[in-house]
Amino acid sequence: MTEKMPTIVVVDDSATSISVYQFSIEPLAVNFIGFKSSEEALPYLQEHQPDLLFLDIIMPGMDGLTLLRHLRNIAHQKDTSVIMVTSKDYAQDRKIAKQLGAIDFLIKPLRFKEIRDLVCKYVNNVQEKSST
Repeated sequence: MTEKMPTIVVVDDSATSISVYQFSIEPLAVNFIGFKSSEEALPYLQEHQPDLLFLDIIMPGMDGLTLLRHLRNIAHQKDTSVIMVTSKDYAQDRKIAKQLGAIDFLIKPLRFKEIRDLVCKYVNNVQEKSST
């Protein structure tokens, strides 16, 4: 029986950021799904639980902290591993995120190695893709 590949979800209003995540974890055997808004991500997240969720705090419409609040009210999302991402490192945001159970913070600009390290740290059994 093969284990299913871990799913990494990114919610970020910047297409460039989404590409950076995608490129960062490309060598890893994971499914990657990127959403450009909380509104876009919510229907997916109501149905599926990712192994790791990167959530941008500052987004138009529903921001990352508001989305996280919604997710924590969905039974299967209570324990989802969430890493908050922000270009402005505010103590207040960190405090709220921690109360909502965020496990880590990523400060922009995004760095490939940092993203890959976080995925490897928080997702069990992540392997490099085997080159055949």
